[in-house]
Amino acid sequence: MLQPKRLKHRKFQRGRMKGHAVAGGTMNFGDYALQAQEPCWMSARQIEAARRAIVHHMKRGGKFWGRVFPDKPITRKPAETRMGSGKGAPDHWVAVVKPGRILFELAGVDPGLAKEAMRLASYKLPIRTKFLVREGTEGESSATEGHAAAV
Repeated sequence: MLQPKRLKHRKFQRGRMKGHAVAGGTMNFGDYALQAQEPCWMSARQIEAARRAIVHHMKRGGKFWGRVFPDKPITRKPAETRMGSGKGAPDHWVAVVKPGRILFELAGVDPGLAKEAMRLASYKLPIRTKFLVREGTEGESSATEGHAAAV
């Protein structure tokens, strides 16, 4: 699983997820991208599952970029513990994702293959996503939406 090598603080405050993505909202590397349409805490397990779905479907072709990294620790108290006695220990890691954030990018593959790979990845994620195509790339339109749950 993805997690940082070291941190300034062991436990973070929860924070808020208001507004749209300021950084990471533009396609910088590939020709195809998967963009978040809703805010969420995306866990390291969800990111890894989506990455594996994309790489498996591409069959070692093309180039892949993962644009989100889980750098926020989420704490949990042990089961059946009374209230109080401080904050729990770090349990898992999440990436704070805001609407408009580019999650994954692909290049060097067929447009149909890229769209199918991103569709499979979107099923692994807890939010609605949009498939984007870079301007000037021959292929399909840039406004094809997918959802992780049954639509």
